[in-house]
Amino acid sequence: MPLKYIFISGGVISGIGKGITAASISLLLKSAGYKVVPIKFENYLNIDAGTINPVEHGDPFLCNDGAETDMDIGTYEKFLDEDMGRENFVTMGQIYGTVIERERRFEYDGEDVEAIPHITNEITRRIQALAKNKKADIVTIELGGTAGEYQNVFYYEASRILALKNPGDVIHVHVSYVPTPMHLGEPKTKPTQLSVRTLNSMGIQPDFIIARSEKMIDKRRRDRFALFCNMQPEDIICNPDMACPYEVPLVLNDQQLGEKILKKLSLKIKKPDLAAWKILIDKIIVKDKRPITIAIIGKYFGTGEYQLRDSYAALFDAIDHAAWEKKADVKTYWVSAEKVEKEGAGIIGKPDGIIVPIGWGERGAEGMINAASYARENKIPYLGLCYGMQLAVIAFARDVIGWKDANTTENKPKTAHPVIHLMPAQQKYMKRRAYGGTMRLGAWEARVKRGTRATEIYNKERISERHRHRYEFNNEFATDFEKHGLIISARSLVENLAEIVELPSSVHPFYFGTQGHPEYKSRPLKPHPVFLAFIESCKNQAEMIK
Repeated sequence: MPLKYIFISGGVISGIGKGITAASISLLLKSAGYKVVPIKFENYLNIDAGTINPVEHGDPFLCNDGAETDMDIGTYEKFLDEDMGRENFVTMGQIYGTVIERERRFEYDGEDVEAIPHITNEITRRIQALAKNKKADIVTIELGGTAGEYQNVFYYEASRILALKNPGDVIHVHVSYVPTPMHLGEPKTKPTQLSVRTLNSMGIQPDFIIARSEKMIDKRRRDRFALFCNMQPEDIICNPDMACPYEVPLVLNDQQLGEKILKKLSLKIKKPDLAAWKILIDKIIVKDKRPITIAIIGKYFGTGEYQLRDSYAALFDAIDHAAWEKKADVKTYWVSAEKVEKEGAGIIGKPDGIIVPIGWGERGAEGMINAASYARENKIPYLGLCYGMQLAVIAFARDVIGWKDANTTENKPKTAHPVIHLMPAQQKYMKRRAYGGTMRLGAWEARVKRGTRATEIYNKERISERHRHRYEFNNEFATDFEKHGLIISARSLVENLAEIVELPSSVHPFYFGTQGHPEYKSRPLKPHPVFLAFIESCKNQAEMIK
């Protein structure tokens, strides 16, 4: 069977939901028995997402192989329950870099190197290499940005050329926005018509339009789409706003999108088995009557006058996954670490749980340290992730051991008690400002200490979590911490680094910090055990207050 290609583009506005659509299509086809592999092409010239401010482009998603990618790669993992990696994520910076390097090595035999065919050939090569390595039947190819942008025109050219060379094996799905202006009260199709016209101007006729809107599109709107976009009404697929993105595959399946795609690709029609997914949706709906509150003390919430959750997307997903499994109605609220620093930890209030997530640098760090102390002193369940673990260690050193100047050398290089310090292997990178792709990245194994909460949570002695950091617990002070009651409950197999710290249950209901990132491994059908344990503790806390 020849390899089949599904290109997925976006129209009208960014953030329309191409990633959810690509993941949903991949899930439908996988559930029908096909080997489907997704790939995301980004417009920016960065080599990866690791150096991008999370407020600028959302939380970079970290893979097992150390790739720092776009959030959509995390969406693929969660929908398909498969690990993604470097091959699944491509930036325009990677494409240009590869082509230029080849030209410098004289691999083009003296040709004048041009965008077409050399850039488009490299795009196609990466798609086909991924498909070959993963033995794919179908590749879903998500194109970053929106149709009409100058940055992504070569991706569309690659799509057009590939369709020309492989007739019948390439289809194009266009995800576009259908607004309903408040003063009119009806959905307007004109923006999508213009977006499709932009595709047509590049030699591409979409096979399907996924209409993103507030509500289901009616027959009149479908007919107008069909008339002005040169399509059949049945190929206009509705994708209305849903309470949860995991409902989208079921909505698309109700419109037989999977079967329609297989028909256009001349593949055997098979109905997808979505039984597990339907059980998941039932879990999402069923919740306890009494909500639990979780305060997240972070520093990447704001963008101008607006607040956004994309900076901590993986964290919010992991909370949701565990909450659904525990039937907990979780209400999160965000507290600026800088505000805590200025006004004191009292502004956090009395939540049922506190999380201090990923972060870097001095801004807001003292507020996070105050939050860690507040959770410990008030017996509020606490989960520290990466930076949140490091700052909990600093809080313990100051409050319990009595080292008032304890700090991380990231924020105070000359501190007398550098309880968190730069890893020796990182020093050479920092000296030459080699920031991109040089952190301790990807999956690292650790051994869990018996008789600890970590053992209860993981139920095994050897674990693996994804990492993304340069600074680490300073082992020179380990004995002092353990004497004062802080348990180092997991250490890495390779470097013997402290991976998890905790307080015993006799001292605190749940005080747990991990240098790894369990949020990146959580999936809707497989919630991460750390978050399950944390949510359970928050529920117990809520019951005690009740």
